[in-house]
Amino acid sequence: MKILILADDFPPYSRGGAGFSTFDLGCAFQKKGHQVFVITTCQKKSDEGKTDYQELKVFSIYARYPARWRAYLSLYNPQTISQVRRLLQEIKPDIVHANNIHYYLSYYCLKLAKKYSRGLFLTARDAMLFNYGKLATKQYLEHFDPKTSCLDLLKQAKKRYNPFRNIIIRHYLKSVDKIFAISYSLKEALNQNGIGNVEVIYNGIDVADWQISQIRVEEFKKKYKMAGKKIIFCAGRTSALKGLEQINQVMAKVKEEIPAAVLLIAGREGIGWLEREELKAAYFASDIVVIPSIYLDPFNRTNIEAMACKKPVVGTKYGGTPEIVQDGVTGFVVNPFDVELMAAKIIDLLKNPQQAGGFGEAGYQRVRENFNLEKQADKYLDWFKSKVI
Repeated sequence: MKILILADDFPPYSRGGAGFSTFDLGCAFQKKGHQVFVITTCQKKSDEGKTDYQELKVFSIYARYPARWRAYLSLYNPQTISQVRRLLQEIKPDIVHANNIHYYLSYYCLKLAKKYSRGLFLTARDAMLFNYGKLATKQYLEHFDPKTSCLDLLKQAKKRYNPFRNIIIRHYLKSVDKIFAISYSLKEALNQNGIGNVEVIYNGIDVADWQISQIRVEEFKKKYKMAGKKIIFCAGRTSALKGLEQINQVMAKVKEEIPAAVLLIAGREGIGWLEREELKAAYFASDIVVIPSIYLDPFNRTNIEAMACKKPVVGTKYGGTPEIVQDGVTGFVVNPFDVELMAAKIIDLLKNPQQAGGFGEAGYQRVRENFNLEKQADKYLDWFKSKVI
């Protein structure tokens, strides 16, 4: 099959889990003998054009506009539409697999993809199909109720609110043969906000790719002056909704009990963004991985990366983490607002390395069995083939 992936962000320019998960899927499809093409966007004119990235044919379209117009240009972006149409006509894909297209490519691409392909599928990797950003309403945080009202959206978007946005998105979604959510928590949120036709396929990871020599691990520790420390690793963006305030409060309590404990943050702050090889070293150098998100974090790829590196996870109760981390088996699932509890769980694991190691081994086996990239890719391909045969 000819499979065309649509994604606003894609390596090497992507820094988020959504971009890397989409990339991994594309590589898995390619390894199984399918032709894979990617249409993505870039925000530097010099990055525009066609490239071969990891054997994938990638077409980057330059697009840039002020964020205040997002609620409108995310629906139809004239910067990208004509080029997407031209590429669809040239490639003639059997299947179009759309991912995050809610910023630059725009939802109108779904209508185009339906016209120029035999099957159209969309993977929802966040709440943007019905929300303006991360879902962190009071009713969700207090009662796990993801239903959002017009007032919720107005409070979130303020002057950027577009009353027709969600109506138009749902109209374009009628073109999609099947929507995939990356967790059941996200599927429930989509359903509660009027979006049906959803199946769940978790993100996957190639465990064999997440190996590194001990020498590289020791070099990493030396580089960041962490030899002899107890390392708590927090990967991803450092932002309020990612739980930055909570983890800082937690660490203050952890250090009272274990002075050698240090927080390692890979994001815009801390040690900055890490390339994949250095990211592996960060995981293996760590004693514990924490995920303190305070919003509906649909999957959080950090979970499976940590488990692939045999690390115990102390993760948030919000979003998809409880579907991945087995409480008391591969780590702990906690309320990140309960600073005392999260600190206690971290301290417990640091003081009991045997238990931490057992959690890490259990997580490794769980990720191999349940979040295997090849198996997840096969699930997608079964759906794709149903539209081609």
